[in-house]
Amino acid sequence: MAMVSQVNLHTWHGILSYNSMWGKPGISCNLCHCHQGYLWLHYIALLPAAKEDIATSIDAFLAIPENFKALQSFEARNDDIILAGYPKTGTNWLEQILKDLETTAGKYTEEEINSRNSIEKEVPMISRLEFGDEKQFQMMKKLPFRRINTTHILPQILPQSIFKNKAKILLLVRNPKDTAVSYFHFYNDMPLLQSFNTWDEYFTAFMNGKLTWGSYFEYLIEWNNYIADDHVMVITYEEMKENQTLGMKKIAEFLGFSLSDDEIQTIAEKSTFKAMKEKSPETHGLFGKIIFRKGIVGGWREFFTEAQNKEMDRKFEECLGGTKIGEKIKYGIYCKA
Repeated sequence: MAMVSQVNLHTWHGILSYNSMWGKPGISCNLCHCHQGYLWLHYIALLPAAKEDIATSIDAFLAIPENFKALQSFEARNDDIILAGYPKTGTNWLEQILKDLETTAGKYTEEEINSRNSIEKEVPMISRLEFGDEKQFQMMKKLPFRRINTTHILPQILPQSIFKNKAKILLLVRNPKDTAVSYFHFYNDMPLLQSFNTWDEYFTAFMNGKLTWGSYFEYLIEWNNYIADDHVMVITYEEMKENQTLGMKKIAEFLGFSLSDDEIQTIAEKSTFKAMKEKSPETHGLFGKIIFRKGIVGGWREFFTEAQNKEMDRKFEECLGGTKIGEKIKYGIYCKA
């Protein structure tokens, strides 16, 4: 595989160059072109406003008027599906499950499938809603079927049309200890993001929200204000891992999908974490092995010290203790040493 020092990414915003001196050495051309959103992610981390405090990077990106204006130009439909979740809570996994549920429930004819495939080829892929622009959002209006969009940003920053038009929002939540460990590996494995020298260094950054997407705790505190809405459903990574079929049935009911037990089971079998990891080179290219790592519950025990456990326990109680979203996480079951 040829290694390059600079790659030009052609986007609707123009040509964005990635130089290997900015990040980890040895990044390949294919990797850069694989996922537009992640290259933008590295770009925003380099903005002047974000250099001193990496936690402000997504805020700095959206603080640029044209970027925020582009995001707000997204016109949600009431049949849209918005998958929201803090990074490394399983959004890539659940996104594929949602696509399989929608496609199966649609009972599309061969002609409709061919038409759909043709339209999808015309519409540029948006890895995350926040990285779309006005031209892409205009093109998305052509999609005649239910649209599925994934996002990591706070609810108050999302396009207001999502709430005004009551698009269905599926909020995916994962316990903070496993989220922290998964995000640690993502940071150190992703060529476009900074690396941490040690787990201890990273843990401090996570606890203080000094990461590209900000604070895990702030994210859930804000979303807790929305989960009582009838167009919002919370599902946890842990319940999907324990009984994926039951979790999918709950999701299908919430989204109004009519599916038989056999159809649910077929989708469940082909969309287990293991199955998707094996298929990830095809679906996610070179990012596959980075995005789909272990997918287990409780892996945090290999990393957390006794002091870090106590610090996380205090932080969780302080921020999410007694909240509805905190109860959903079942911290006492999944996070106690």
